[in-house]
Amino acid sequence: MTRDTARPSPGFLLLYALAYAGGVIAYTPFLMLMLPARVTELVGNQDVRWLGYIVFAGAIAASLSGVASGWLSDTSRRRREWVALGLATTVALQLAIAQAGTIQTLLWLVVGWQMALNLMLTPLVAWAGDHVPDDQKGLLGGLLSLAPPLGALSAMLLPENGSEDLGAKAATIAAMTVTLVLPLLLFSPSAPPPLAPVRSAGTAVVHASVTVRVWLARLLMQLSGAALAAYLYFWLRSLDPALDDDGKMLLYAGGLTASVGAALLLGRWTDRHGRPFAALALTAVAAAAALLIMALADTPAIAKLAYMLFATANAAFLALHASQTLRILPHAASRGLGIGLFNLTNTAPSLIMPWIAISVVPDFGYASLFVVLALLALAAAQLLSSLPQDA
Repeated sequence: MTRDTARPSPGFLLLYALAYAGGVIAYTPFLMLMLPARVTELVGNQDVRWLGYIVFAGAIAASLSGVASGWLSDTSRRRREWVALGLATTVALQLAIAQAGTIQTLLWLVVGWQMALNLMLTPLVAWAGDHVPDDQKGLLGGLLSLAPPLGALSAMLLPENGSEDLGAKAATIAAMTVTLVLPLLLFSPSAPPPLAPVRSAGTAVVHASVTVRVWLARLLMQLSGAALAAYLYFWLRSLDPALDDDGKMLLYAGGLTASVGAALLLGRWTDRHGRPFAALALTAVAAAAALLIMALADTPAIAKLAYMLFATANAAFLALHASQTLRILPHAASRGLGIGLFNLTNTAPSLIMPWIAISVVPDFGYASLFVVLALLALAAAQLLSSLPQDA
């Protein structure tokens, strides 16, 4: 358990939560709306294939740059400077993407953008670990849960001028990102990460074991969420053909909004009782239960309610997990590198999930897929519930 941080002011927590939301806004509407529109504009009916190439290349770049940028911020013992450089580069490349003239240029710009984005995000997460003590990390997780709904809301604030003026959309995304991240850079302290404490061999082994199990738990939950997100559209279409895109987005937004309250309540409970892994295990079990209900649901209403429960539990799990990860990384001086390695759980599902779905859905249907995903969530809960709460 880390005790190397002084208690931050409420102002820092607020500025940090806004900056983290700014990081999420930097990529959510871009990946959801702007990038697909730009690909279609450049290659027409070849857009699905090229978008796949671009997303795959971007995932590889994000994985590598997340680890590298975390290591750089640890080695230099600087967070603020790397976040600022990543912010400036992210904005510049995003504006350039809107003007890309060929699909090949677009691909390489997206690769560079992913690297810049992680140059901002990984040190940003480590920054919280340098300042927020263990008994406030539950509150931190609750505040981080605000970011996904704000990211989804930001997509609704983009100019409605179609794909013919993507530059205006890129400029709007950039303005929202800078507005939210810049106050933290200007007005918050950024003490260098403390040097690594000396650990006994036995303590190091225990920390390594806890870290691996928490990493695996997040990977399992991310696999469940990624598979459901990828095939939710088709499942809902088969379940309720009358449900339009606005209805689908309403379900998603409803789950994200509910997750904020759940994460804040569980986060504060965690801080008061010192049982962080119990709260994470509870949300994983709730996600598994929702998936099983979805598998058994025989009416659209029950299925939709079950999906909202899953979205709530999964989003709350990810927010609380992000803050509690800062508790169990081996030591503060390698916190950025550890976060970079944990971020691999965000990109690896894109490489694993399609094979799970292809192996199950064609022969056994969506109900069987949901059962498999529920088992993954239960495995995550088991990994977490058996951990010592003071790890």
